[in-house]
Amino acid sequence: MAATGSPIQADRAAGLGVLLAACVSALVVNANTSAVTILLPAISQDVGAPVATLQWAVTGYMLVGAAVIVTSGALGDVFGRRRIFLAGLVLFVLSCGLIALSTSAAGVIAGRMIQGAAGSTILACGMSLLSVGSAGTGQLKAITRWGAASAIGGAAGPLIGGVLVGSTGWQGLFWIDAAIAALCVPLTYFTVKESRDPDRPREIDLLGTVLVAVALVPLVLALSEGGGWGWLSFPTIACLVLSVLGGIGFVQAERHATAPLVDLTLLRNRVLVGSATAILLVAGVINALMYLLSLYFQDPDGFGMTALQAGLATLPAAAAMIAITPLITPLAVKIGPRYAVAIGFGLATAGFVALAFVSPSWEYGAFVLPLIVLSIGLGLANGPASAASTSAVDQDQVGQASGISNMARYVGGSLAVAAAATVSTAVTDGRTTSGAGAAEALTAGLAGGAVLLAVMSAGGVALVLLLRRQRSEPVTAVHLAAAAAATSHTIPTRATPPVAGSVPPSGGAR
Repeated sequence: MAATGSPIQADRAAGLGVLLAACVSALVVNANTSAVTILLPAISQDVGAPVATLQWAVTGYMLVGAAVIVTSGALGDVFGRRRIFLAGLVLFVLSCGLIALSTSAAGVIAGRMIQGAAGSTILACGMSLLSVGSAGTGQLKAITRWGAASAIGGAAGPLIGGVLVGSTGWQGLFWIDAAIAALCVPLTYFTVKESRDPDRPREIDLLGTVLVAVALVPLVLALSEGGGWGWLSFPTIACLVLSVLGGIGFVQAERHATAPLVDLTLLRNRVLVGSATAILLVAGVINALMYLLSLYFQDPDGFGMTALQAGLATLPAAAAMIAITPLITPLAVKIGPRYAVAIGFGLATAGFVALAFVSPSWEYGAFVLPLIVLSIGLGLANGPASAASTSAVDQDQVGQASGISNMARYVGGSLAVAAAATVSTAVTDGRTTSGAGAAEALTAGLAGGAVLLAVMSAGGVALVLLLRRQRSEPVTAVHLAAAAAATSHTIPTRATPPVAGSVPPSGGAR
């Protein structure tokens, strides 16, 4: 369905308090999220648990985030956006403390799952508070700053994590993040006004939230453990069956919910479906790549880097995605989002194919060009897909479309990390069993993961069939910020008109 024009609004800038609270918290959440993979080897050594187990610190975070990000927006609409945002901040502080004090993998994983709920709540409700606290061009300026903060946090996270591991220990990241989030609590309480959506049904689709988890958790468990259990074993098949039943139950629940988590009628919009699928694939391959590389770079049988060196080693990829940002939107406007997405996934496929030929003789320099190429490709695919997901629907559906695309981002990350880790481990173990040396086996595992990510990227090229040329619009700062932030969150590029006082792009059902 084509987007319609929004009503004329008076320009109103966001207040300094809400701008600082939303932007600082978004920066901290995204930096924390991207830093954790760099910390895994240090955490593994400290708590005495294998990295394969600590993979759940990454996938668990994303699984909970997928289930909660839309629900938290709905809770804000009903019970107050400031109240739910504050609850997210407090939960984030507590989760940071739990993780930092943990002496076992169970504590770290539990803390990260709680953090997934807190982080998604902070992002969803922070965006809502900015939207209701501003209007017109003032709203677009506020969203631009929020997007820039999110992008900076995501890009700087691995480097910050590396610095802190060497200076304060891995716990330092969580203590610092807890302190910053704690400072945002009084700032929000005393400077941000409360807001609700009085026209929204008060029912919260908790059943839908639970069924999202029922569908995803067994699937990720099967992907993570299927290699060890056996792909045709009872536990694996039982997990897959439970996942399918959860998915079926979710669809049925959404059809009968008063205020559904996902408006299933929107899934008839092929542009939204195509863009959400592209977002899922991009988030998946980015998170899986960072997971594989951070472990390979720090493994003694790989490059044996320190956490700081590994963080620095990821900079070419982050720099390439940032550098391509000013070109993404103008190019997408010129050639159309579907061709931009297809070209982007084509470049990503080429980069992953190159990495599939990795060998123990490769020095770090051999990784740089493939990483730059695939990062440019993923940035080129992600920006237009994120923009298309909200521009292809009516103005009053922007919140739902944003929620669907953000849920897809979390789902993609959790599934791809689990799958890539399983493939890499299986190939490494297989080569070790056949008598290969440790370095050769480790490299073969990385190559196997790269092959999987190449296949996923190649599948993204086919999305050209679902996307269509969108109506061209002038490229502004908010488009650039949206493209830069697209790896972590979908933000609208049009001012959102107020309905019954406000309509935020939180993803809450209407």
